[in-house]
Amino acid sequence: MRLTRGAATLVVALLTVLRAAAQQPDLDAGVRGVLTRFLRFSAGELADLQRGRIVKHDLDAHTPGEFGVAGAARIRAQKAAFLAAARDIVRFKKGPGVLQIGRFSNPPALGDLAGLTVDRDDFDASSCRLHGCGIRLPADLIRRVPQEIDLKAPDAQEQAAAWFKQVLLADVTAYVSGAPGRFQQYDDGDTAIRPVEAFESVLEHTPAVGALVPGLDEHLRRFPAVRLADAEDFLYWSKEKFGVAPFITVTHVTIVCPSDRLCVMTTKDVYSSRYIDASLALAITSDAVWQADAFSLVYANRTGANALKGGLSGLRKSLVERRARASLEESLKNIRTRLETRR
Repeated sequence: MRLTRGAATLVVALLTVLRAAAQQPDLDAGVRGVLTRFLRFSAGELADLQRGRIVKHDLDAHTPGEFGVAGAARIRAQKAAFLAAARDIVRFKKGPGVLQIGRFSNPPALGDLAGLTVDRDDFDASSCRLHGCGIRLPADLIRRVPQEIDLKAPDAQEQAAAWFKQVLLADVTAYVSGAPGRFQQYDDGDTAIRPVEAFESVLEHTPAVGALVPGLDEHLRRFPAVRLADAEDFLYWSKEKFGVAPFITVTHVTIVCPSDRLCVMTTKDVYSSRYIDASLALAITSDAVWQADAFSLVYANRTGANALKGGLSGLRKSLVERRARASLEESLKNIRTRLETRR
């Protein structure tokens, strides 16, 4: 059957539109601008993302000891499914690298840490000295260790575990309430580490946060004194494998949806017993423009680590970045598989 001239023109116009759509990243223009300007996604990576490939790359470091990665995946599911999974953080982060995990109640309570075990690999009180302690603690707490823990007692490790949980809870409580008492400086090593200042640096080097959601950067910087309207916040703790010994960390999660098509989740390091000075991760969920029931998940993380400074820092940083990229790709694959199989 031959098409009339009008019908043929319509078919050509439709094919032109479809071809143009196929050549454009299936992302909201504002989100695409943030990805290219601040997170350094190339046109080729965005095209690969639209084709269903997982893309990833390193982010530029602005200070010694800093590293960052970014990646993205297209997922055939509703972004609400991702947010629901993230709220169920214990299941969401379950994996071989996460040894233990739990969510803090509001306000935090000692019982929230019941599932956390603290053995000598986590905190060896007998060897904890000022400028020579195995975990991150301020000087005043390090000095209190031999005064408040009977290091010669048969149950010394049990005392150490209970003591550590108490001081960790005090730090978390101070953080969520804004009251005095939050750890301001770690004096476990030769170089003092100031986690609040370290986070300021990481946040400053992650301008995508404020570009996506105006005010979210101040929410993270000055929490809880400044709160972003409609933002959802919760904290969780975890014990995870990394390096020669595991580390215990507390993370602040913020979820905010500035529009029906876009939701943003940040995860901010509140405390890490080893390795990490400050860390900020950004997860962007943006509904697909051309395909219903699909969204793009973009993830970026920027971390500062004192261990990546000094001699051999280049080699150590290269190894850490390689591991971070591999871990990011594996996480995106797992999330995509989990959400798409639930459809």
